[in-house]
Amino acid sequence: MDLKPRALEPLDPTPPRRRRWGAILALVLVLAAGGVIVAKFLTDALDYYCNVEDVGHKSGCEADRPIRIQGFVKEGTKKIVDGITTFTIVSTENHRDSYPVEYDGVPASEIFQDCVRVVVHGQLRDGRFFGDNVDVKHDTKYQSADQAEQKSERSAACLQLQLPQP
Repeated sequence: MDLKPRALEPLDPTPPRRRRWGAILALVLVLAAGGVIVAKFLTDALDYYCNVEDVGHKSGCEADRPIRIQGFVKEGTKKIVDGITTFTIVSTENHRDSYPVEYDGVPASEIFQDCVRVVVHGQLRDGRFFGDNVDVKHDTKYQSADQAEQKSERSAACLQLQLPQP
C-alpha cells in the first residue's frame, strides 16, 4: 500500500460558460419579479385619504388616481338597486361640497344609513365617484337599548349635521 500523497491535478479555473450565464439570468429574473411585486404593493398602498372638499385642490387628491374620500351620506340620497348602492357624499367641513357615489355592492355594515360618516375607496371620473369599498365610521358613544328605541326615525347625526337641503 502506497501512503505517499498524490500530486493534485490542476483545476480549470474558469467554470463552463453556460452555468455562469444561467445563474446570472436566474438572479436577474428573481430580482425583476421581486421589484414588480414590491412596486405593485407600494402603488396599491398609495391611495390618498381626502376629504370631499380636498378633491381637486389638495396634492394627491386628483381625479385621475385612486383615492379614499371621507364625508357624510347626504340624507335621502341612499338607494340600493340590483346590488348597486348609490348615494351622495358631502363634505365634513363646509357641508356644501359633494359628489354622487356609485358602489357596486351593498355596504356590509348595519349602520350604513343617512348622515353617517363614510370613507369610500375608489376613483373620481366625470364628476362621479366610483367606489370599490365603503367603510362606515361610527361614534364611540354608548347607547342603551332604551335610548336607541326612543330616538326618532331621523338619525341623530342628521340633527347635528344640519345639512343644507337644495
